[in-house]
Amino acid sequence: MQAPELVTLLQGRRVAVLTGAGMSTDSGIPDYRGPDSPPSNPMTIRQFTSDPVFRQRYWARNHVGWRHMDDTLPNAGHRALAALEHSGVVSGVITQNVDLLHTKAGTRNVINLHGTYAEVICLDCGHTMTRAALAEMLEAANPGFAERAEAVGGIAVAPDADAVVGDTSSFTIIDCTECGGMLKPNIVYFGESVPKDRVAHAYTMVDEADTLLVAGSSLTVFSGFRFVRHAAGLGIPVAIINRGRTRGDDLATVKIDTGCSPMLALLSDELPIVMSA
Repeated sequence: MQAPELVTLLQGRRVAVLTGAGMSTDSGIPDYRGPDSPPSNPMTIRQFTSDPVFRQRYWARNHVGWRHMDDTLPNAGHRALAALEHSGVVSGVITQNVDLLHTKAGTRNVINLHGTYAEVICLDCGHTMTRAALAEMLEAANPGFAERAEAVGGIAVAPDADAVVGDTSSFTIIDCTECGGMLKPNIVYFGESVPKDRVAHAYTMVDEADTLLVAGSSLTVFSGFRFVRHAAGLGIPVAIINRGRTRGDDLATVKIDTGCSPMLALLSDELPIVMSA
């Protein structure tokens, strides 16, 4: 595999990276929108807050799915970006994923644009807790539920740590231990806005880079596309690695239609160390 135009574009430049769900498919987490993805309807914040039955079903499925995501390991693409950061080529990673795989791979400067699966927040008082702590309470309230669900068949985990579970009608959900309010994974769901300070931090990362590299994102959602548009507006070259078309193709200097892992591994071998000024 060769991509001389991509190597040339990134050579000697400090690179900010924006990643999407296609980055994690080689770790066994499916993409919502990839060319080979099954039909999927990600949860909206309105569904979660307004429908008690939906919320019960969500927490039952998440109770099973989150631990599989917790056990998921970074792939060659994640490791390549970590190596590129360590060598000074990559200045940081903005990820739309909530799976923490960049952090697991060793990347230090990561902006988790949409939050992470590993934290839970109260929508009423703002209290946060770890997902592991909530798991203990959910297990106490629903003893053996996860084991029974897994015994029925294979577990398919979605990018938001959801899992396919059949009967959820008997599942008992847990409210905030501080105020009794509604708990939600500390993830930005469809219909919610990314916190302004997080967006500002990401814009700064792009501003301070010489190139923006997009890996594994269709850029369908404005949450990620805005950074491509921002970079292009500033005259910062944009490179895209993704299977299939993306919303940002017309703004890209280089577009490589392929999977992330092999191409990023190639870049980690090809790009020299950028010495800090």
